[in-house]
Amino acid sequence: MELIFQNAWLVPLFPFLASILLGLGLFFFPNSIKKFRRICSFISILFLSLAMLLSFHFFFFWQITGSPIHRYLWSWVLYKNFVLEIGYLLDPLTSIMLVLVTTVAVMVMIYSDSYMFYDEGYIKFFCYLSLFTASMLGLVLSPNLIQVYIFWELVGMCSYLLIGFWFTRPSAANACQKAFVTNRIGDFGLLLGILGFYWITGSFDFQQLSKRFFELLSYNQINLVFATLCALFLFLGPVAKSAQFPLHIWLPDAMEGPTPISALIHAATMVAAGIFLIARMFPLFQMLPFVMSIISWTGAITALLGATIALAQKDLKKGLAYSTMSQLGYMMLALGIGSYKAGLFHLITHAYSKALLFLGSGSVIHSMEPIVGYHPNKSQNMIFMGGLRQYMPITAITFLFGTLSLCGIPPFACFWSKDEILVNSWLHFPILGSIAFFTAGLTAFYMFRIYFLTFEGDFRGHFFDDVKKLSSISIWGSLEFNKEQSKLDKKLTLYPKEANNIMLFPLIILTIPTVFIGFIGILFDENKMNVDSLSYWLTLSINSFNYSNSEKFLEFLFNAIPSVSIAFFGILIAFYLYGPNFSFLKKEKKKLQLKSEIDIVLKSFSNFIYNWSYYRAYIDGFYSSFFIKGLRFLIKIVSFIDRWIIDGIINGIGIFSFFGGESLKYIEGGRIFFFIFFQFFYVFVFFL
Repeated sequence: MELIFQNAWLVPLFPFLASILLGLGLFFFPNSIKKFRRICSFISILFLSLAMLLSFHFFFFWQITGSPIHRYLWSWVLYKNFVLEIGYLLDPLTSIMLVLVTTVAVMVMIYSDSYMFYDEGYIKFFCYLSLFTASMLGLVLSPNLIQVYIFWELVGMCSYLLIGFWFTRPSAANACQKAFVTNRIGDFGLLLGILGFYWITGSFDFQQLSKRFFELLSYNQINLVFATLCALFLFLGPVAKSAQFPLHIWLPDAMEGPTPISALIHAATMVAAGIFLIARMFPLFQMLPFVMSIISWTGAITALLGATIALAQKDLKKGLAYSTMSQLGYMMLALGIGSYKAGLFHLITHAYSKALLFLGSGSVIHSMEPIVGYHPNKSQNMIFMGGLRQYMPITAITFLFGTLSLCGIPPFACFWSKDEILVNSWLHFPILGSIAFFTAGLTAFYMFRIYFLTFEGDFRGHFFDDVKKLSSISIWGSLEFNKEQSKLDKKLTLYPKEANNIMLFPLIILTIPTVFIGFIGILFDENKMNVDSLSYWLTLSINSFNYSNSEKFLEFLFNAIPSVSIAFFGILIAFYLYGPNFSFLKKEKKKLQLKSEIDIVLKSFSNFIYNWSYYRAYIDGFYSSFFIKGLRFLIKIVSFIDRWIIDGIINGIGIFSFFGGESLKYIEGGRIFFFIFFQFFYVFVFFL
């Protein structure tokens, strides 16, 4: 078994080799390799499947034997007393993340084989996808901060390439640049934090870092202000990578990339990297209470902000993107309040649920494109959807399962993790708990709003060329149009079709963990102690730091009543406003349409919420006005000063010297009449 652990480096190597093979093929045989498209995708899927099998082996072996932590290091840089090592670290956290990344990535690759088949960049896409997965796997296995930073940058580079995959579209080119620049801010902070902690502890290694920091803190040999500043700089990296406020602005624009890469980014790679780094550094952060408070409040604000912006999104993928932002806020909140297991548990359950939702949205978009066109403003616009359940039943059912999970409805996966976060946050600080509970209600509302507008009601795709026939999607009402007139106006007989079996296979497979993986967190009695599977797997990762979950199963269910009630309340509101227009609902709506001051207040409030959501909480506009336009204005001022003042002085001196020299050339020419002329001239001036 020791030999197997020593070969853990094969896990990231397999997808990396696939990327290298496809890249070399594209470079040396750009035309010939296009004839072997399916073989190229098969190579990528095969190599990643091998990595997945190896990851499962590590995972199950750890579960059965409870093996200790394995670290394998090689010296990389040796200079006097400075030693920099590279290698890999295997512990329960690593084994779980390896399984998570590889399983989701394999499903995404199988899905992409059909989704991207007719794209000209099909082989290049699989090359990028394999490199992206290899970078994330390398990051997970990293035993020190330097190695993490290397793979951290590789993940950022791959995301830049994949978000801008269709770079000929201006919006995609702008989106990848926006993601790249925003993450550069976080990465610079991360680098400063890494160097700061090396200055304090003299080590980059995770285990040595926490141990030395604890020892120095025990003997009061650390400047807490400086240590806190370094921790905040380090936290800036995950803030950008995991789309936390205020560096969240790149995430919805990243939807310009192909839908499979949106699923991978939002489920198990880029945004998960920030949460993983916080979890890996959790023992150190836990010794700095102020930093933990900042992490928790950042997560709470992000969760609430993402939920409020998602309320009235028209774009299907952007609605799911803001949902991801909100759920990442939950994870950050859990880690900030010290609920290590709950945060990582939600990372796992959310990954499978969100991968299922994004691949389901890709199936919807794929079926809508032949009808409404291939531009995202049409194919991803929920105005032109509706009634897709009767045309795409499997996609609708799987999407519904993902929606129920994300809303926190038992027994789906996210219920178990989200409810634990809600309870722990309420016990930690009621204000944080109130924000978390309110966000849970908003999540249920906007997720079922997306489901109802996409899969229920009547199909509206035939009216994509005449938007006037459709009312705008209001926050307080469903789409309404004249059904009788619509029957007469339908000239097209083209309707959406269910995706092919290759695309449906990942959806069905991902439904299994979406429904059942939450049960790994259920408490059971083991040796008269309350233990759960996930706690057992993660015990070695947090060493001796506090973690306790003493709730019994029935107590857990009793505590879940408030969160489930709030979720059902949000679902009922969404059903009332966007669900199928049953006759009794229409009558109730007419009763509520009162021409009173209350109605005016509600309408103005709904307009405010709609504008808040449509303009992304005005944050993008503020950044554009304050930073982009402000920076351009500052550059213009600096350019004016440089060109007309600094260069003007230098050029003025040069011109003055030139004309002065030209004048002196004639005056000091040695001719006597010039001297006599100036002598009489100055005498004349003197007597005047």
